[in-house]
Amino acid sequence: MNEQQKLKRATYHLFTFTISKIISSFGAQVYAFAISFYILQLTGSATSFATNLICNLLPRALVAPIAGYAADKYSRKKIVIISQLVTTLAIVGLLLVSMTYGLSLLAIYTTTVVLSIATSFTGVTFTSSVTGLVDEDRIQRAMSLNQISMSFAAIGSPAVGGLLYGTVSMEVFLEMYIAASVLAVLLESTMNFNLFSKRKAKEEQDQKETMWQSMKAGIGYLKTKQVLMTMIWISLIINFLFGAFEVGYSFILIEKLKLASQHFGFTQGAFAVGMLLFSIYFSIRKEVKFPFLVSKRGIIGLGIIMGAMAIPLMISLSYWSIFAYYFIAMFTFGATIIVVNTPIQVMMQKMIDDDFKGRVFSILESMAVALMPLGMIIFGYLYDVMPGQYILITSAVVLIGVVLVLARPSVVRDAHPELKEKNAVVEKTSTAL
Repeated sequence: MNEQQKLKRATYHLFTFTISKIISSFGAQVYAFAISFYILQLTGSATSFATNLICNLLPRALVAPIAGYAADKYSRKKIVIISQLVTTLAIVGLLLVSMTYGLSLLAIYTTTVVLSIATSFTGVTFTSSVTGLVDEDRIQRAMSLNQISMSFAAIGSPAVGGLLYGTVSMEVFLEMYIAASVLAVLLESTMNFNLFSKRKAKEEQDQKETMWQSMKAGIGYLKTKQVLMTMIWISLIINFLFGAFEVGYSFILIEKLKLASQHFGFTQGAFAVGMLLFSIYFSIRKEVKFPFLVSKRGIIGLGIIMGAMAIPLMISLSYWSIFAYYFIAMFTFGATIIVVNTPIQVMMQKMIDDDFKGRVFSILESMAVALMPLGMIIFGYLYDVMPGQYILITSAVVLIGVVLVLARPSVVRDAHPELKEKNAVVEKTSTAL
């Protein structure tokens, strides 16, 4: 296949990758919406609802390292297709149980665990395959389109789920999810995951090493990449500190500021719209020249916005002023997250060797997923015993402080050596003048 044909194929991959992600993300989120409502209506128990969340998060954290090992050792296309088929079969099984015996909590929890494991394999493998599916010049577009699909699902799935939940049965929900999953499998089966891949030949990588040895090799590889380690540590700290925002936002707006549920929903929609619009922007603009520096500035912006979320708790504002304030703040917050995520994801895709992508991304996912519930538990307790404004402001200050230390100027120069040359030219010009 010549270069022109490969570029045409890459364009096709962008299309199929985006459509596949939209279908699978939309289906998964509509299903999650319906199941959440069903559990609450069936039991009226927050504990039952939380148990389903744990069944989703815990398997992902435990299985991610295995998924990363598999993505680096075996055919990534086969892993994606098999994982999507497992998703389809799990929903088919739940549908059969529902039609035969009726839905039970045990059946829902079991399905959630299977879906969580399959999603972990699909997610890690797809992320590891981006540089094999498209050429280097379109990695930013691919990552942006991936984010567009998730933003689109986040905006549309609650509306579609809410509309359908009151008009169709749970069996119809499951049938729709099955159809979406089958369509995703068909699209993925047409993709060439090795089109631009730089993975070593199978004979070279087929060494007799155990999974544990393979994971140790992945950690050893990470230790040789100082800038990459810095990015991962920053990502993990952000995930943890965002627990302050995720827990506090709903608590503050609903319990403290008494915002009506529909207006609260609009502010959440503004967050998703901000992400969507800036994802579209990054999909059509040129690749960011200094991604690490841009992401650093974006994280500082996130810290400022997080701290600003506390202002309506400290000064008296009218109801509509509070609504407008949080609507704008959440739109800005969503947009800034894309400014942080997209450049750093592109940089990681280019920086990590193809033979280690699965293990590196799985380590990152495993640790991030593990920190999310920990952060929610800790900050959930703190919001019960401390004023919310202090928690938000402290978290914001810590976030900004961490990024200023970990992403200090010397680290930024290591990430972008061309900045040294640029600064040297500026100094020479200034001296000459």
